[in-house]
Amino acid sequence: MNVISFRRIREFFERHRDAESALAAWYKTAKRASWQNLAELKQTYASADVVGRYTVFNVGGNKYRLIARIVYRSQTVFVVAVITHEEYDLGRWKE
Repeated sequence: MNVISFRRIREFFERHRDAESALAAWYKTAKRASWQNLAELKQTYASADVVGRYTVFNVGGNKYRLIARIVYRSQTVFVVAVITHEEYDLGRWKE
């Protein structure tokens, strides 16, 4: 998959250093993947959920959420946001 963009991931783990290894692992896995649909993605990330037009990944032992828009046809993952679990629960990311 083509992951756009690592910048959002990096900016998040610069503020939350304990998230760096988990986010780097997610990025490495996503870059190597060639998911064709949600069922294939769930074979790798069983806890991933679709919320509206976004796919939400639990990262770092459920401490963080990576929110992405996935276009399977073009093999592209657009990283929309990386937030804490608490920020996710507030729901502002949907706006």
